[in-house]
Amino acid sequence: MEISINWLAVALSTVVGMAVAMIWYSDWGLFGKAWRRWTGVTEEDSKKAGKTPFALLLVANAITAIALEISIAILAGYFKSNSVWLALLVGFAAWLGFSATTLLQHNMFEQKPPRLTLINNGYQLVLFLGMALVVGLLG
Repeated sequence: MEISINWLAVALSTVVGMAVAMIWYSDWGLFGKAWRRWTGVTEEDSKKAGKTPFALLLVANAITAIALEISIAILAGYFKSNSVWLALLVGFAAWLGFSATTLLQHNMFEQKPPRLTLINNGYQLVLFLGMALVVGLLG
């Protein structure tokens, strides 16, 4: 079995990932103000951090996009199907098996507010499904 990476899908799903983060965590976004309240990260803290968090987010999203692209390609080859539903299933399984469980563990031991865990896990779910959807549609 040969796996080829659809770099257009990787690039577009990376853009989707950045857009989801902006919509989710910006001060004008869905959960930005609540996220700041529960993390204690102020606007001044964000300004001090500069562009570094955004650069790291871009790299992390690109790596996530590549991992999803490869995982979806492997399962598509195994099942001989390029179904969007299969891509979404991979995104959901990756979120549930790796992201949601890991975040839950960390937040519990770090005694983070449950609402923060919900915000971050919701973001991760939308991120994984959005990226997987792009990969599935371009597959």
